[in-house]
Amino acid sequence: AILHEAMEQQTVSIAKAGIIATLNARTSILASANPSESRYNPSMSVVENIKLPPTLLSRFDLIYLILDAPNVENDRKLAQHLVGLYYETPNIVEPPLDHALLRDYIAYAREFIHPELSDLATRELIAAYLDMRRMGSGSGGGGQRTISATPRQLESLIRLSEGLARMRYSRVVARNDVKEAMRLMRVATQAAATDPRTGRIDMDMITTGRSSAERENEESLNTTLKELLAERRGNRMAVSDVRRQLNEVTNANAQQEEVVEALRRMEADGLIQFNERAQTIFVRAGVLS
Repeated sequence: AILHEAMEQQTVSIAKAGIIATLNARTSILASANPSESRYNPSMSVVENIKLPPTLLSRFDLIYLILDAPNVENDRKLAQHLVGLYYETPNIVEPPLDHALLRDYIAYAREFIHPELSDLATRELIAAYLDMRRMGSGSGGGGQRTISATPRQLESLIRLSEGLARMRYSRVVARNDVKEAMRLMRVATQAAATDPRTGRIDMDMITTGRSSAERENEESLNTTLKELLAERRGNRMAVSDVRRQLNEVTNANAQQEEVVEALRRMEADGLIQFNERAQTIFVRAGVLS
């Protein structure tokens, strides 16, 4: 809840020891997260792997997947560095830039450099956003449409472009800044938003935690289930029989959890009575059509 307020409203509310205050929190946030099962599962989405609420995850401008893939050269460098720390005279690698200089460089940029968008940069931002949106309107998958970009991604592109210009101590955002921001967005966030089941970029994976394909499958299951039970009004049925008949009609293999979840939604709508303990349902007469 604290991060939600800080990232959405750029404030932090405090209520402690009789003191109630709202403080400004205009700063960048760098966060890291480990997979919920200690190992990243490539067959699952980013949201499913790290278990962060989509409403929080979608507020980050860039989301990088850093996977520990075997690489001989990188593994050798890491091993040499770790072993070197245990020498009598530790083999410590000096940073390419002095810490004090880097701190002063960043502090000056934040205080005195406030870039503005040029006309060329503005046109490039609009074109980049339209290209991102167009990626979701492909003809694959039976003409289904996925959301590959939202206005939140456009705002991220603007912030990244301004940040790149600020790094150069430039007071004007150039066209190349927008191109580099687009490249960062493509290799980072959109890679994290790729649906592992379809291989398509779908920002719903991050914004809602579910892909468009999953939502369409759920809607199709609900529709078929209602049509199936409409013919059995006033009857009581076992959930196992419902699942068997559903699979026969659709020539698919609906999982038990999916069927149960669909039946819960139908009960909430007043269409059936669902006894989860006995795993039976009663189809109300005159309700389904």
